[in-house]
Amino acid sequence: MRGVELVIPVHNEERALESSVRRLVAYLGSAGIDATVTIADNASTDGTWEIATRLERQVPGVQALHLDRKGRGLALREAWTRSRAEVVGYMDVDLSTDLRALPPLLAPLLSGHSDLAIGTRLARGSRVVRGPQREVISRGYNLLLRGVLAAGFSDAQCGFKALRRDVAERLLPLVEDDSWFFDTELLVLAEDAGLRIHEVPVDWVDDPDSSVDIARTIRDDLRGVARLVRGRFARFAAVGVLSTAAYLLLYLVGRISVGAQLANLAALLVTAVGNTAVNRRLTFGIRSRAGLVRHHVAGLVAFGVGLLLTSGSLALLHLHNPAPSRLAELVVLVAANGLATILRFLTLGRVMRPGVGVVQQTSPPVVEEVAQQPSRDPATCSRGWPGAAAP
Repeated sequence: MRGVELVIPVHNEERALESSVRRLVAYLGSAGIDATVTIADNASTDGTWEIATRLERQVPGVQALHLDRKGRGLALREAWTRSRAEVVGYMDVDLSTDLRALPPLLAPLLSGHSDLAIGTRLARGSRVVRGPQREVISRGYNLLLRGVLAAGFSDAQCGFKALRRDVAERLLPLVEDDSWFFDTELLVLAEDAGLRIHEVPVDWVDDPDSSVDIARTIRDDLRGVARLVRGRFARFAAVGVLSTAAYLLLYLVGRISVGAQLANLAALLVTAVGNTAVNRRLTFGIRSRAGLVRHHVAGLVAFGVGLLLTSGSLALLHLHNPAPSRLAELVVLVAANGLATILRFLTLGRVMRPGVGVVQQTSPPVVEEVAQQPSRDPATCSRGWPGAAAP
């Protein structure tokens, strides 16, 4: 049983496939990395599958997998689901990423230090050769992820990733996309689960003959980002509706004995604390106490903004009408609180990352660290480590 399985997803790649696979296998041998190479052909219509099956027969450690539907994410999902290796990963068939980054990519996973590892073209120490169009698109996309989804990783789409198989088994059922957005969704879900992501700066040279449809990829990625934002905001909105109902009830109770501003302050403060606590768990999936104080401080900042909006709205209402009805006060407060909810979502989304660790590799690659990892045989250990009890 090999400890690592590396998947090369391909669609109509008959020109590059054989040379890339043989180059990869040769590198693995020279680096002492015991790995299976899986060619995952997703619905090719040229000679890709014939080349893949020939390589499976001729080259030890190479296997071929055929799928009838197209989709890079689908190919990775199927290959990783079938794998019994301790660590699964993938790389693009053009091998744009320098293979010398492979040992530091695998080492933190094989050692148990990290849960996922990704190559990054946007970190200090990376060396990248590509045209200005792709450079702008890549940096713009990753800035979008940071701004909209508060992503902590620096490069979502570098075709050079790996993760422990137990992590893949946990995350894959949650990933909806089967195409190019698969990588981004996997990483966002990993962050939401509080998993540790190890980043490795890579040397990367753009393939001028790449068959990737850039326009379609951008469109699909934007749709995927919008889907994740909608899902996250839907949970936040549900919490917001309940929070607003509690806020209005507390306001009406307090209004019996105190003025509008004081009743608003008390009701908003109580529900703001509760809102932050519930959103930590339900919206952002945080179940540990890590970052608890920071998150509640952010919640109080959002409370301050909400207080300004609601108090200001009440003041304007009373300025216009010194004795407004309770209904008029409620209508004004609901409108102001709705705006405050949107601002709260943006504020909490920036800080509520569930204990995630994004660690960047800064030291030189150490090939021996991977080469000396013990073999993993599920017959002798539950997690693949010597001495572990069998399940």
